[in-house]
Amino acid sequence: MRRLFPVPVRTSADSSAETSAGERETGARALEDRAAEDREWGLDELADAYAYPEPPHGPSGAFLRANMVSSLDGAAHHDGRSKPLSSDADMRIFGVLRGLADAVVVGAETVRLEGYRPARAREAFAERRAALGQAPAPAIAVVSASLDLDFSTPLFTEPLVPTIVITGAAAAAERIERARAAGAEVVFAGAGPSGRVDAATVVTALAEFGHTRLLTEGGPTLLAQFAAAGVLDELCLAVAPLVTAGDAKRIMDGAELGEPEQFTLDSVLEEAGFLFTRYRRIYQ
Repeated sequence: MRRLFPVPVRTSADSSAETSAGERETGARALEDRAAEDREWGLDELADAYAYPEPPHGPSGAFLRANMVSSLDGAAHHDGRSKPLSSDADMRIFGVLRGLADAVVVGAETVRLEGYRPARAREAFAERRAALGQAPAPAIAVVSASLDLDFSTPLFTEPLVPTIVITGAAAAAERIERARAAGAEVVFAGAGPSGRVDAATVVTALAEFGHTRLLTEGGPTLLAQFAAAGVLDELCLAVAPLVTAGDAKRIMDGAELGEPEQFTLDSVLEEAGFLFTRYRRIYQ
């Protein structure tokens, strides 16, 4: 893996008068070579590169990051799943982003299609999480207006941290009781007669639980709702060197925004032709 952007620059201390011109040139070249070097990054190094701002400073009181993968021609999945578009490096970053988050927010359809399981505690992130007062592993927060979920799966029966289900006011009482009986925490986000879950309220409700470092893994419908609600703070987008054709959804699948939201490029890593981009929203 190598960093393509930003390219490291020397600090003023590195360029002090006591340092000769030759030494400065040699040091600068070494930094550039280190940036361009194709090597395996350790988990700590990746965790530092993807660290959340502290404290999380999104307008919602939390910081919502999305992690998605796309083919060169814009597909967010192949044959209904994202795994065919992934790589070893993509899965390493996937694990690091989970290791940094308080909660992973995901739509019910994605839970069913991808066979979601509970997040696990990883020793590599234990000290970092403890220092921030985080639980040993992130909670999985499933967004579902209907609560049409299988509460007998490991996601609900084997979590290290209780799974959260986020639903609307129209959810059936019987499904709510089944969720609670399975050990899930039920959060209501949306009180309108439509029964829909309000994307902005999802973020604020989780922040009230103390989950301010949020990661969403989609799917495309939920991610479009977050974008439309104006609560998406960062997008980590892996671009796979693959072409799928077909009619797969893009990473966002929803109504067109009134005005495009502007993001700025924060970083780009590359490995085996995969580009791992990171964009942060520009707040007006």
